[in-house]
Amino acid sequence: MTVKKTIAKKPPKEPIKSVQLDLFSQFVTNDESEVSNTVEVWESIPKYFFTPKQVEKLRTAAGHADPYKLEYSYDGISCAVKIQPALIEQKNGSYKAFFPSVTEELVEEALKKIFTNQQHGIHDPKNVESWVRFTLSMIQRELKTRGRTRDRNQIKHAIEVMSSSVMTLYREGKEIWKGSILQDLVTVGRDEYLADTDAQHIARLPLFISHSINSLEYRQFNYERLMSCNEQLTRWIYKQLIHRFKQASFMNSYHFMYSGLARDSGLLQRDTERKNRQKVKSSLNELIERGVLVSYTENTRKEERKIVDVKYTVTPTSG
Repeated sequence: MTVKKTIAKKPPKEPIKSVQLDLFSQFVTNDESEVSNTVEVWESIPKYFFTPKQVEKLRTAAGHADPYKLEYSYDGISCAVKIQPALIEQKNGSYKAFFPSVTEELVEEALKKIFTNQQHGIHDPKNVESWVRFTLSMIQRELKTRGRTRDRNQIKHAIEVMSSSVMTLYREGKEIWKGSILQDLVTVGRDEYLADTDAQHIARLPLFISHSINSLEYRQFNYERLMSCNEQLTRWIYKQLIHRFKQASFMNSYHFMYSGLARDSGLLQRDTERKNRQKVKSSLNELIERGVLVSYTENTRKEERKIVDVKYTVTPTSG
């Protein structure tokens, strides 16, 4: 799918009856609060890998930063994402650059869960548009329920970063899409922009999500389990397992390479490769603790005495 950024759009004035949204919002479970949906093509994009230390290095003395580009692979195809940071005004009137990071990742998950509630989600199948209606307080309650508490100022800041930073996606060197994580953000019925925590806001989700809803290309997953994971890398690996290991059972195993994980996630940026490999082991152990995996094994690849790669073979639980 190749899509280009278009002019700003306005949310629908009237509710839209959508069979596609009905199907997206119906879950096969006894407790709908524990599950959500995930879209592989969107989740494959590494967009939340920035750490405060890394961002500080990218900023100039004035607090600005150039766009950051990261190459990754999706379905065996060479891809890249370039992220232009959001310039957000500070209390002293200056502007500071911010890249999407862990809080933005959690806010996005909360918003996608809120979207599955048909009182807050709008899907226009004809125009391939999906909108989510929310308040800052709603997001705060959702994150608190999942043990990922953020205060309102943190949530407000995350919404600004998600709507103001710009991602450009490339497939085999060709630009295919340009947009933000939350597009066409507007405040409904209030003049104050993101000022009132009880004011309703509405934003358009990326076209990749809308297209997947139209074509029924998404997967139900254990949202409660994902949000219980403490490490970003743990959540990344879990999402990849959801999409790539569709016949998961105690009788089957799945493997991936350290080199691919390092390339595609953007989350292995510690000082040494040894520390990065320790981080992978920590995440795999957390997946065992959370009931995603039963076990895993490591097969170290060496050239002479140097470790050049590691093959991880994981065995999932049946649940």
